[in-house]
Order: sequence, then structure tokens, then C-alpha cells
Amino acid sequence: MNNWLYYAVAIVVVVLAAYIVRKVASCLMKTIVFIVVLIAMCAGYWLLCSAS
Repeated sequence: MNNWLYYAVAIVVVVLAAYIVRKVASCLMKTIVFIVVLIAMCAGYWLLCSAS
């Protein structure tokens, strides 16, 4: 059940990050920030799964 919570939080983080970046940054900056957020989420999920 912890994976469902992680997915819900990840979706909220992606939506909020995309909204904030859209309001603040240019197109190139949006792409860079979105890729960094996705990499951070993937790394967090990998560390979470490998720790158990």
C-alpha cells in the first residue's frame, strides 16, 4: 500500500512542479526543471525499492 501513497504524492509533485514552472520560467527552463524532477522521483523510487 505504500507504493500507492508514493504514486499519489509523485503525481501531485509533478502537477505542482509543472504549474509553478509554467508560471515562472521560459520553455527551456521548464524542460530542464521537469527532467530534474522526474530524475529525482525515479531515484527516490529506486532507493525506496532497493532499501526494502
